[in-house]
Amino acid sequence: MKAHVWVMPKPTVLDPQGQTIQRALASLGFSKIQDVRQGKFFVLELDGLSREDAAHQVERIAKEVLANPVIEQFRFEIVD
Repeated sequence: MKAHVWVMPKPTVLDPQGQTIQRALASLGFSKIQDVRQGKFFVLELDGLSREDAAHQVERIAKEVLANPVIEQFRFEIVD
């Protein structure tokens, strides 16, 4: 079983890396891209857990380790 975890800056938080990427895309001719938000993606390999226990542990890992709850939000899914 695997877990996919996405961590993104909260919508109210400035994203200077995303802004830099957006400007670079515009300079390459992709002028229709109006905004870019840059985040992090994690794949966790899980072994020996029920789906419910896996979801509980992944949520705790995301809250306590992978994301900064002050400026970031996260979502995850458990995949087979």
